[in-house]
Amino acid sequence: MKKDLVLAKIKAEKVIALIRADSSDGLLDCARALAAGGLTSIELTMTTPGAIGMLTRACAELPDFLMGLGTVLDAATARAGVAAGAKFLVTPVFRPEVIAAGRELGVPVFGGALTPTEVVQTWEAGADAVKIFPAEFFGPAYIKSLKAPLPHIPLLPTGGVNAGNVGEFLRAGAWATAAGSSLVEARALKEKNWPAITAKARVFVAAVAAAQ
Repeated sequence: MKKDLVLAKIKAEKVIALIRADSSDGLLDCARALAAGGLTSIELTMTTPGAIGMLTRACAELPDFLMGLGTVLDAATARAGVAAGAKFLVTPVFRPEVIAAGRELGVPVFGGALTPTEVVQTWEAGADAVKIFPAEFFGPAYIKSLKAPLPHIPLLPTGGVNAGNVGEFLRAGAWATAAGSSLVEARALKEKNWPAITAKARVFVAAVAAAQ
């Protein structure tokens, strides 16, 4: 999928489902459960054991999903992720080498930042959107404050985004959002309670629709 189509899909769906787990067991079924609820843009994090191998398998078995790799801290990992099939890359902090690798490989990169200075640095380094992390401590009001002087920079709040505030983040000016434990609860993942994850995804999708 071309880069502009990846960005258009995420912008339209508004929520990237972030899966962070202690093991790779059940992650494919988790992805299917999220899709059943309307979310098919999924980020697997490098903190999950065997993340690259799981990403390879997920991209092969779920070709219609938009699978990305998160918690990418170096160019080598970025390249391995794209080789495994990642359609986008996400960093938790400002990592110019990852942004450069993503641009070279033709995949979107969402670079992590928090302060206004970091936001501008990340954007000027070539990130396709800036991941505001952790967003939970300042909330939607912070996104609105950032957008006032920086309206041209797409912001992707991550950390603390839930079904109750995702609409507020979007109305504050967020380009899209990413949700982890509030969407894919650790207990539901451990117990393989896929209906619960599907139900959570549907609540997010409804909240996004109500905000637009």
